[in-house]
Amino acid sequence: MTSLVPERMLVFSPSLAATIGLEEAILLHVLSDIAAFTGTSSDTWLKVELARLGQMLPFWGRRDLMRVARSLADKGVLQLDAAALSAADQLVVRFDERDADQRLTATAPPPGAGATQGARLLDANWRPDEQLLQLLGMNHGISRQFALDQLEDFLLYWRERGEVSHSWASRFRTHVLNQWRRSQQEEHSRFQVAEQAPASDWWPSDDALQILERSGINRSFIEDAVPEFVLYWRERGDNTGTWNSKFVAHIRTQWARFTSALKHDQEPRPIISSWQPSEDVFDILRMANIDTEFARELLPEFILFWRDAGTPHRSWNTKFLQHVKYQWATRHHMRNGVNHARQQLASGAAGAAPQSAFERLTDRSWADGIVDDE
Repeated sequence: MTSLVPERMLVFSPSLAATIGLEEAILLHVLSDIAAFTGTSSDTWLKVELARLGQMLPFWGRRDLMRVARSLADKGVLQLDAAALSAADQLVVRFDERDADQRLTATAPPPGAGATQGARLLDANWRPDEQLLQLLGMNHGISRQFALDQLEDFLLYWRERGEVSHSWASRFRTHVLNQWRRSQQEEHSRFQVAEQAPASDWWPSDDALQILERSGINRSFIEDAVPEFVLYWRERGDNTGTWNSKFVAHIRTQWARFTSALKHDQEPRPIISSWQPSEDVFDILRMANIDTEFARELLPEFILFWRDAGTPHRSWNTKFLQHVKYQWATRHHMRNGVNHARQQLASGAAGAAPQSAFERLTDRSWADGIVDDE
């Protein structure tokens, strides 16, 4: 060894440098040599003191070493331990398990691959080598065909600019990655649903209504739940694109509690002056986000009305629940909008006779009399 070469020379692959960059290739080969010397396998972490790397690569400071290491991580060639990075006294890395760097250096690049002695203009016949295409697919999931589809635009852009480069392979890789990320964002936005709060006249879609009715849920019960559902979510100010899904889940929960309450209250009888709704009624109202104090304020008027009427019913809990929902919707000025939407969806069903016990129990014609009296 002469005085002009006082120490061991650094060795790196020209084709690898053309693919991932000169600085990256140098650091990668040094780390690979250290791993081979220490017997560290590719699936375990390699710990290297930055001071040691500084002795081996004296032309780089610590910031340069960390910058090049992060670049290798961004390219998917190796992994960095984030905790060790914060300590800033050692580099902890793990090579790709598939030994991508070994495959990249196994063969020399074909002519025109971009491994040149100096910077030059982009040749009209330039093509990426197979190692670069494999690296894109291995580390980023980019198909070979997608990468080649970007070649025509890449050649046109850089030949028109007339610039020179030491590594057209590296520039092509960057170009393909940018196009790939853009295509993924466009694909994602194509299926993204616009998020917004429900409008004051919001009404569940036909699909949502059919799903609920096929589950055996009474249509009147569904319609009665719309005003408080809209009011609750508008006051919360939440935005989403799945209001129909939220409504279906809301109705199913309320219906389960509603039917459970009915099972214990089936004997027709007049209301008594000391009658009180069950706790199930208040649970249902709370799920509908209706103030329970508001319901309790309506109770004396409700008892007085039905005491005077003397009409027996199977479920005073159900009647009271309907009455509270009606008064709640009226207070918040939403009844007109709901009736209009129901008229559009009912398609003449208003005059039909009740067909089930639930329909008879949820018949709201009694409420018209209360409104007329007021």
